[in-house]
Amino acid sequence: MCPSYAFLRQWKLWIRPFLIALYLILIAVFVPLVIAHSINNKFNENEAAVLIGGIFVLLAVPISVWQITQHVIYYTKPILQKHIIRILWMVPIYALNAWIGLEFPEQSIYVDSLRECYEAYVIYNFMKYLLNYLNDGHDLEAVLETKSQVHHIFPLCCLTPWEMGREFVHNCKHGILQYTVVRPITTVISMICELCGVYGESDFSPKVAFPYMVAINNFSQFVAMYCLVLFYKANRAELKPMKPIGKFLCIKAVVFFSFFQGVIINILVYCGVISTIFDINDSGEVKIISSKLQDFLICIEMFLAAIAHHYSFSYKPFMSPENLSPSCLGSFLAMWDVSDVKRDISEHLGVVGSSFSRRLRGKSMYHMTRGCDESSRLVNDSVSSSSVPNLSVEAEMPAVETRPTTYGTLESAVQGSTNSDTVPFISHEEDPEA
Repeated sequence: MCPSYAFLRQWKLWIRPFLIALYLILIAVFVPLVIAHSINNKFNENEAAVLIGGIFVLLAVPISVWQITQHVIYYTKPILQKHIIRILWMVPIYALNAWIGLEFPEQSIYVDSLRECYEAYVIYNFMKYLLNYLNDGHDLEAVLETKSQVHHIFPLCCLTPWEMGREFVHNCKHGILQYTVVRPITTVISMICELCGVYGESDFSPKVAFPYMVAINNFSQFVAMYCLVLFYKANRAELKPMKPIGKFLCIKAVVFFSFFQGVIINILVYCGVISTIFDINDSGEVKIISSKLQDFLICIEMFLAAIAHHYSFSYKPFMSPENLSPSCLGSFLAMWDVSDVKRDISEHLGVVGSSFSRRLRGKSMYHMTRGCDESSRLVNDSVSSSSVPNLSVEAEMPAVETRPTTYGTLESAVQGSTNSDTVPFISHEEDPEA
């Protein structure tokens, strides 16, 4: 056997000391350069913020990278750990992004775009993590059908409750997924408006794009958060063994709090509070200070988030001697595989398009047998007669084929398997092995 190949096969033995040594080298090189740069600039307030923020980043990043490495080493439950690793990457991305924003505040809108898009990605992965956990050995939709009705909570308590089972899972999933689509779109629109000089960050005037982007993102985040809370309310007992409170707080505190924190800072800028505190009248300098303030707070908050993630998304429950983790290459590729994201977003766009099309044609919503997606039924409508067909549960089902599941509920049927999301496209009642 080739010595280099044998060395790579023993990666679990040397990966941790290698990362520690690499991190110490980076500190030995990076910290003196930052201190020298601060001294050359006479250690003003800006340099002090960069240095202090950098210290918190240097503390936060290794905690998260270590946790990610441990999950890769003990990669025994890919269907869950794949999403945990993606969530854990939030701290390094947020922290480094905020520190770069401190150093280059004029370009913050472009630097922050990555962070804003990753917010949506984290929400998506947390949703998939909960779905896969609840479907590990159970049929979530069938379990929900046996439960008492979960009603809407304030401020939407007057709405008609969603039917427990398939409809409830469907609405919660796509209510969260819409933020995964809306957030990147508004980020791209904001960047285009900034290039055209009509974005107007921190300006709530109706003549600029900023207040409209804030309103859209606020509403989208509210819907996603509401669906997440409602989903937790319906599955509280089943989620109790995985200690969900800490995980929920980690996601909400980092993603939603950082967003509303930025909105509050922009409101303070618009009301003149920031300019009064720092005794600055130039609007451009005020915007730069507000951007630095947001990034500085995120640098500190990411250190706290890294500690919270260390306990909430620990690798220790996956240290099972019975289940062997895959090879180094397999774990690494699984960590970066985003085919499931593309598949679910495509499904979401199809569901939204199908619902919108049916409403335009005056057709009401209809029920489907579990396992049948709305997009395929809409195609069946188009090839049938022009009159409204019988779309009840007893209607004839299409031929069996293999395709991705609509709701992401059956991918955990095989524990410890690879991250395959395909299942037979057939109703649960017709499955001979069910």
